[in-house]
Amino acid sequence: MTVKQTSDLRDGEAVLDAPQAQDAFVQFIGTIRTPFTTRDLCPRQGKLEGPDCRLELLPEWAAALKGITAFEYLDVLYWLHMSRRDLVLQSPKSNGTTTGTFALRSPVRPNPIGLSRVRLIRQEGPTLIVKGLDCLDKTPLIDIKPERCVFTPQAPHKDADKA
Repeated sequence: MTVKQTSDLRDGEAVLDAPQAQDAFVQFIGTIRTPFTTRDLCPRQGKLEGPDCRLELLPEWAAALKGITAFEYLDVLYWLHMSRRDLVLQSPKSNGTTTGTFALRSPVRPNPIGLSRVRLIRQEGPTLIVKGLDCLDKTPLIDIKPERCVFTPQAPHKDADKA
């Protein structure tokens, strides 16, 4: 770890002095549309009473939405494509006090994957209208899953499920 002082770091923040990461393959399934066009306009955490946002799936993934309206809440994973990826310590309050990246929900991470629990409002063909997102407009969509706690596996029971 190297502590660097540059104009885009806050007091006490540190970056990893390592070669640029080589990404694994992630297939984007669509695009997220939000009213948030800059980081300043984007809330720190999504609010379930926030503005309507759109999960616009690519046409080839439209059939994958079958049955999705049975769930009130969804977990949405997305790629924070505008985030830097090298901070090890961060100062979210800009006061010089730092916290480790993995102890924060900051978008700045080595693998900038965002996760939001959203409320499903309605489905419009290959598009889901949701509330609760906290990402920039045109963010690449990685995955959509039913809320874990209310999802009942549809596969047959197996012994490992008892553990």
